[in-house]
Amino acid sequence: MRLLVIHQAEYGRRHLENIRQWAPPDWTVQDWKAPAILPPVIDYPEEFLPEAFPSADLILSLGENPGVAELLPEIARRTGAKAVIAPADSDAWLPRGLANQLHRWLKDIGVQVVTPRPFCSLTEAASGLRTEQEPVDDLYIAEFARFFGRPAFRIEVDSEARTIAAVEVLRDASCGCARYVAERLVGMAVDDAVEQAGLLHHHYPCQASMIKDPFFHDTLMHVSGNLMKDEVAQQVRPYVHVVMFTPEGKVE
Repeated sequence: MRLLVIHQAEYGRRHLENIRQWAPPDWTVQDWKAPAILPPVIDYPEEFLPEAFPSADLILSLGENPGVAELLPEIARRTGAKAVIAPADSDAWLPRGLANQLHRWLKDIGVQVVTPRPFCSLTEAASGLRTEQEPVDDLYIAEFARFFGRPAFRIEVDSEARTIAAVEVLRDASCGCARYVAERLVGMAVDDAVEQAGLLHHHYPCQASMIKDPFFHDTLMHVSGNLMKDEVAQQVRPYVHVVMFTPEGKVE
């Protein structure tokens, strides 16, 4: 797969470096650094684009300015890309209204797009959460999501010591957070694993927005952290002590 990563600053750079390190060997990963400052409305995209782009199958847009989304249709035309992933880890970078416009613009030129909010909600089957979830109907997007998106682990537990013995990363977050958490869970008490996964996610640190999202009634960083905790919880559930309180006292 030929992947073109569009980035502007630290957020995009970290994703790009992690993808380059862990992408399958048969992927080609190219990048383009978009201008740091773009006007509120872009009438002539060609004024902000280089003369040529490498050919691509999939575009990953990691802009930190809404103007980057306005450039995507022209970039898709120039690269020949068949699909676009435009994550919305901050409403300031890709407001919902602009994301809806982007869907229409790209549909008009025959390009598939998903706008996962947050990015680490992406799987091979779906993008986004709750009523904002949309199916993934493109082979290139699904191929990317096999390796990067919603964290997925295979956790081994030492049942005698009741500690985490090993963690295999089945799917990393694009930014590398899942791999960071996995490495640090090893040796941890199984009863503490879920809470510690959430703390490690924040310490990485997650770069999703800390402004409360009106749809989730929470910050996207916390939504992302809960996805990480949910995955760990699912893996360790058979080994965790459940404590119940009855009128007669505590029962484990």
